[in-house]
Amino acid sequence: MRGSTLRAAGLVTVVLAGLLGSAFALGRSLVPDPHPSAAGVATTLNGPRYGEQPPGTDFPGGTASARPSPDAAPDAAPVEPDGDGPYGSLVVTGSSRVALTFDDGPDPRWTPQVLALLAQYGVKATFCVVGENAEAHPDLIRSIVAEGHTLCNHSWEHDVDLGKRSPATIRADILRTNDAILAAAPGARIAYFRQPGGAWTRPVVSACADLGLTPLHWSVDPSDWRAPGALTIETRIRTQMGPGAIVLMHDAGGDRSGTVAALQELLPELLGRFELEPLPVGTP
Repeated sequence: MRGSTLRAAGLVTVVLAGLLGSAFALGRSLVPDPHPSAAGVATTLNGPRYGEQPPGTDFPGGTASARPSPDAAPDAAPVEPDGDGPYGSLVVTGSSRVALTFDDGPDPRWTPQVLALLAQYGVKATFCVVGENAEAHPDLIRSIVAEGHTLCNHSWEHDVDLGKRSPATIRADILRTNDAILAAAPGARIAYFRQPGGAWTRPVVSACADLGLTPLHWSVDPSDWRAPGALTIETRIRTQMGPGAIVLMHDAGGDRSGTVAALQELLPELLGRFELEPLPVGTP
């Protein structure tokens, strides 16, 4: 009798342990991984610091060039933009409207699919483009502009360590990217800069101020750059979304099929809850 009781108790313990393990795994799958950035970058946002990212990212179709050697960046004059993000970067739209943003493109496979979905639902967004990809795919830059979306400078080759380089190197990188965008779409308005990985530093923000660019961060990060699958991306955006959100997604830099599939499901739902807008660029 006692042996039967012990065996039954042991069986219950095993079952409970299995259920607890499954619940823990499910809970972890719904917690977004933070967007990568250089280690030790200060942030005023709530939550954990951003993690580390390898120093470079491959962009298929881009015209890779030699990366500038790291420079010791001297202290820059204090610059504090009006945003609430790291170093005063923009994290909300300033109204109840929501802005969808897409990083790392343009990409000949994924950007047209994103553009097609946005056009299907009449949504305008903001594209943070990498300079070498803009140079390689000028037709896609022209499509983004022609369809009424906002353009944002995302550095020449997605250099996460750009903010650690000299002021001259930072400025040259941003200007080179602007030149590639304007060569593809003359007269296009570029009003924003997004630091790769969100690795903001005072020198890069100072360069933005000098060049008339608003530092653009985000408030919703589904970590789609890790390609966790469409359902996870959808769930993370739903749970983090609120009025005034700036949503970070990617249309290049890897397999973005999950992002495209999530966007297809989310767009009609988001339109029912929010007004979606491209970030404003003002007048030239």
